[in-house]
Amino acid sequence: MFSFFRKKSSPTEAELSKAPAGPSLIQPDAAAPTDTPTPAPRARQGWLDKLKAGLRKTGSSIATVFTGTQIDDNLYEELETALLMADSGVKATEHLLQDLKRRVKETHTTDPAAVKQLLIESITELLTPLQKGLSIGEFKPTVIMVAGVNGAGKTTSIGKLTKHLADSGARVLLAAADTFRAAAREQLAVWADRNTVEIISQAGGDPAAVSFDAVSAGKARGHDVVLVDTAGRLPTQAHLMEELKKIKRVVQKADASAPHEVLLVIDGNTGQNALMQVKAFDETLGLTGLIVTKLDGTAKGGVLCAIAREKPIPVYFIGVGEQLEDLETFNAREFAQALLS
Repeated sequence: MFSFFRKKSSPTEAELSKAPAGPSLIQPDAAAPTDTPTPAPRARQGWLDKLKAGLRKTGSSIATVFTGTQIDDNLYEELETALLMADSGVKATEHLLQDLKRRVKETHTTDPAAVKQLLIESITELLTPLQKGLSIGEFKPTVIMVAGVNGAGKTTSIGKLTKHLADSGARVLLAAADTFRAAAREQLAVWADRNTVEIISQAGGDPAAVSFDAVSAGKARGHDVVLVDTAGRLPTQAHLMEELKKIKRVVQKADASAPHEVLLVIDGNTGQNALMQVKAFDETLGLTGLIVTKLDGTAKGGVLCAIAREKPIPVYFIGVGEQLEDLETFNAREFAQALLS
């Protein structure tokens, strides 16, 4: 479940650390409620249970480090190995170990179970800069360009995001600019029909032209959001990455302030490769946010720590399953607790 807030200035890091579970999408101003709704505790708890189950493969190898009775060099060595195996990356692992040792020294902790709680605090602090709500309402339409490699769950994530936006009262227009992959247009059309939203699509059309038409139509028809589904590609495919730049340039011709958000969908199963994708796509497009999918069943959930340390781009949503409700807003403390539960 999502909650929605009015448009306001970006929160400070201190404010984020005190934020309630689940940062929020921001509802268009015209439809903003008088009172700020809060997430239903029962629904959010159900999500947390799924998150814990999804991260079990990643977290179990880390949590077992703290089952002994002593805090010594062996514990820290085992923890280092476990964090690296979870694809936390060398830089994040070194940071977490140094920070944990500092916390243990300052608190005079002697119980391994208590050290695990200190690690949760350390991971929470590391991930907090990634915690940010997607802003909808400052621009009309808000143009969101979505990229990602084939198989990351890009089009499905767009469909789920469309559902949540439409349910919040936002008028959404989809742009089927993924003309590279067979059946991508048809797949997005299914999501448009399921969510009862409009779609701009052309059989064999140029991706940039489809994007231009969609943004122009969104402005003319008064839509709140235009979601542009771009072709899945690998960062190594230079000609396709250039096409992404072209789409962005053409979108700016339709609306000089657009795109207002450039999101990358990454597969949590790919670990350090996901971090490489973030770096490559950010260099090409200037990313504003991430959607991390398929965190369930992977032993590489530590990649968020690597992203936080090396490329701290906000994580708007994380996914731990195929169902509609399995895509949720990212919360640093929830994630850290689930990881070591």
